[in-house]
Amino acid sequence: MSEHFETQAVRTQIERSQHKEHSAPIYMTSSYKFDDAEEMRALFTGEQEGNIYSRYANPNVDEFITKMALLEGAEDGWATATGMAAIFTTFAAFLKQGDHILSSRSVFGSTHQLLHNIFPKWGVSYSYADLDKTEEWENIIQPNTKMIYVETPSNPGIDIIDLEWLGNFAKKHGVMLVVDNCFATPYLQQPIKYGADLSIHSATKFIDGQGRALGGIILGRNELIREIEGFARHSGPALSPFNSWLLSKSLETLAVRMDRHCESALKVAQALEENPEIQLVKYPFLPSHPQYQIAKKQMKAGGGIVTFVPKGGLQRAAKFLDSLQMFSISANLGDTRSIAV
Repeated sequence: MSEHFETQAVRTQIERSQHKEHSAPIYMTSSYKFDDAEEMRALFTGEQEGNIYSRYANPNVDEFITKMALLEGAEDGWATATGMAAIFTTFAAFLKQGDHILSSRSVFGSTHQLLHNIFPKWGVSYSYADLDKTEEWENIIQPNTKMIYVETPSNPGIDIIDLEWLGNFAKKHGVMLVVDNCFATPYLQQPIKYGADLSIHSATKFIDGQGRALGGIILGRNELIREIEGFARHSGPALSPFNSWLLSKSLETLAVRMDRHCESALKVAQALEENPEIQLVKYPFLPSHPQYQIAKKQMKAGGGIVTFVPKGGLQRAAKFLDSLQMFSISANLGDTRSIAV
């Protein structure tokens, strides 16, 4: 198959049925039929490959994983019901009592809740480090640090870290590196080629791209995904067949959509930067962004998110939101419709 991103996104498909359909069908089934007792035994013991139960595997889920792994440059993946399920599953599969996780300070609110409230109950500690102060990381990492977790660009601050530096830092300390690549998507950035062990996405955002489906995915080396599988098969954060089908179809238009997202976002960012009523604008491909040169090195384009601060404080910001006409006020992002949060 062609190595072009767009071709891989469109032409990567599961094996067709005897009906020779052009578009993949939706396999809405919870379980699968065994030809006989011996086949059932062989499947459950792992001696034979095949489907057992849709919490474990499903053809639509398989197609979505195969596409995402190919586009991200990963060996394999595991799909989950949401992006937060992907993050929780990753933490739970690899962290144990007494372990420490070093996280970027700029993380999504629910991820902070996992680090601050959930995993400490199970004996896992954490420390935050600033993405723009990498010189301090040597003093923050600990002997029991098991994992480094970052978002880049971060949600919602659009902070960026040098993935090449971070990959070398993690390797030097023998620590697993996990990167949330949700804001960039595999079209704009591929953390694994810079040394990340795992790349995580909330597929709900730009992967779906139309505000329809929840989903998440973890991508990386085979042996790490087997560890993920060992936890996920029995804890149940499974992605549904229907959402898998939607997300796989959405990948066919990811490149086209992201090109337009990036083009529009840059224009919005430039216009806001010229507006005297705006105090601060952050967008990766604006020269004024503190990590602009890093963004240009590791990202194809700046992405579809612009963060800005209007003058006048919270009251002025609320007035701005209430005055919007072509933007929806919503808690999602990555939609075909422009959104303000």
